[in-house]
Amino acid sequence: MAEPGVVEPGTDRRWRLRHLPVLLGASVALAVVAAVVGGVTGGANAAFGAAAGVGVTVVSYTLTTVVLAWADQINPQLLLPLGLGLYALKFTLLGVVMVAVASTGWSGLVPLCLGIVAGVAVWTAVHIWWLTTVHARRSDS
Repeated sequence: MAEPGVVEPGTDRRWRLRHLPVLLGASVALAVVAAVVGGVTGGANAAFGAAAGVGVTVVSYTLTTVVLAWADQINPQLLLPLGLGLYALKFTLLGVVMVAVASTGWSGLVPLCLGIVAGVAVWTAVHIWWLTTVHARRSDS
């Protein structure tokens, strides 16, 4: 048995990225639906805002996944400091961007926020589904 934090030879370290294609596919589908719903209910600004909101979530979560997968390969002890630092950086940046967008009076702000919420919900639900079905099956075999 290896020491904590030491990767045993032959360990599959790429499992952290295997879910990305499924999550990205679901997010693209959601962005299309969000744009259509936004366009029908609020016009072009709402369509763009809703799709952009989904995009914000996708960029944020993909960045976190890739950085943490990289850190895990380099040294698992980097996961906590990098994860917390990235979390603080992303939410600070998101806050600054949202305040800047809100100060313009842009009509797509509410759809942008709803797109972010929908993106988080769909990404989280699909990730849970993937972990409990696809990844669980791979782990059992």
